[in-house]
Amino acid sequence: MLEFKSDTQLLIEGKNLNENEISEYFTKHFKGDCLLAVGDDELIKIHFHTNEPWKVLEYCSTLGEVYDIVIEDMDRQSRGLKG
Repeated sequence: MLEFKSDTQLLIEGKNLNENEISEYFTKHFKGDCLLAVGDDELIKIHFHTNEPWKVLEYCSTLGEVYDIVIEDMDRQSRGLKG
């Protein structure tokens, strides 16, 4: 069984985005692993494994426009189930 089952991916489009500050916020405020926050000051790609993807979406929406959201249940995937 996986500790963190939701593979959460999204893009944030905004101004003055800072991937280091975003990574630091994730580390301090969210439980999860496999964090990637990469991009530039106008577009950041987020990839994060967590059990509370809604918290990730809520935070990211304060930074700019959030789109291309993908949340996959890795536990279901590992059991060969779809959806």
